[in-house]
Amino acid sequence: MTRIVILGGGFAGLGVARALTRSRRRAQLDVTIVNRENFLLFTPMLPEVSSGSVEPRHIAQPIRSALRGRARFVLGSATAVDLDSRSVKATHSVTGEVTEITYDHLVIALGSDSSTHGVPGAQGHSVPLKTLDDAVCVRSKIIAAFEAAAVAQDDVERRRLRTFAVVGGGFAGVECAGELLAYLRAIRKQYPAADRPARMILVAGTGRLLEQLPQRFGDRAAQMLVRRGTEVVFEDDVASVDAGGLTLKSGKRFETGTVVWCAGVGVSRLVEHLALEHSKHHAIVVDADMSVPGRPGVWALGDCAQIPKPGGGSYPQTAQHAVREAPLLARNIEAAIRGRSTRPFRYREAGMMASLGDREGLADIAGRTMVSGLPAWLMWRAYYLARLPGAYRKARVALDWALSLPFPQDITSIE
Repeated sequence: MTRIVILGGGFAGLGVARALTRSRRRAQLDVTIVNRENFLLFTPMLPEVSSGSVEPRHIAQPIRSALRGRARFVLGSATAVDLDSRSVKATHSVTGEVTEITYDHLVIALGSDSSTHGVPGAQGHSVPLKTLDDAVCVRSKIIAAFEAAAVAQDDVERRRLRTFAVVGGGFAGVECAGELLAYLRAIRKQYPAADRPARMILVAGTGRLLEQLPQRFGDRAAQMLVRRGTEVVFEDDVASVDAGGLTLKSGKRFETGTVVWCAGVGVSRLVEHLALEHSKHHAIVVDADMSVPGRPGVWALGDCAQIPKPGGGSYPQTAQHAVREAPLLARNIEAAIRGRSTRPFRYREAGMMASLGDREGLADIAGRTMVSGLPAWLMWRAYYLARLPGAYRKARVALDWALSLPFPQDITSIE
């Protein structure tokens, strides 16, 4: 029996586990997956959770249900990896009990964590958008700000409360800003004391939005957001964040009580401190077949791995790539067990999409065609609805979307 331990239950880790448990040799494989939460989070829809368009539980799939008893699931955080003795220590998320698990093959798929890059005050005075708790927190902060503004006597304080900032010009920041702007405009109707529309600010440290796409896509995204009232700040990084707002390196100051941080991601501390070769962003450097050089039986994929592309460079660390890396890695593990040659990862992006809220979107079709507005928004929803795991969640999210059309946005604040 070959023992395979998978660290991480996201798109990459769960994808490897499911592929292995469906293989013809599954009876000879002892698969264990370790994850700090008992569900797979469908992260592309987090902005819609923060705006209340989708219920949190509807984008979370229980890992045990996905595995259907064909693999062992350990609810816990991997706290130590001994690459020499081939063992992993995991601390149970509920009981705190430490379990040691030995392996023949180790798959590292721990994804990424939100990173504030050491900006003073950002850790304590901003909210990331990486988990379900983050999305619920963002929504609660928005509602709390409106409630406080409704009774504020000072005009300056009222404007500060009704000013919201998103930091980050990538997909996460752009989608978050667009979705939250739509939410702010919708709930304003339920606050008669509101004297003016809420203010949305998007801070991009570079000279454009959506750097993963061609220039014209970033320009179009900026035009769409600005047309709807978003203030986009280019080429200016955040210098500090405090309880009253944020200050940019140029000296510009925005008074706000709500800062959503979508500016960057980093690997977990466990990954960062493993005695392996890392990239400049601390991802694990792997060969084209996703094996770790010099460590037979150790593999890495997803956001915590740097996978080389043919001709130079590395593949983007996105969900689109993770779901395609997983089945190949499972096949490569089986090939290694049988003493056969492994295959390199090769993938050409079919395109990328972003939802900007208010029934507007942006889509890149095979790097050649740009679609924007309502058609792109419908494409985004159709694609991600199809990618949701299970008929139950597809139906629930579709119903959430349908109910959000004729009815006003919910402003109930439950944390």
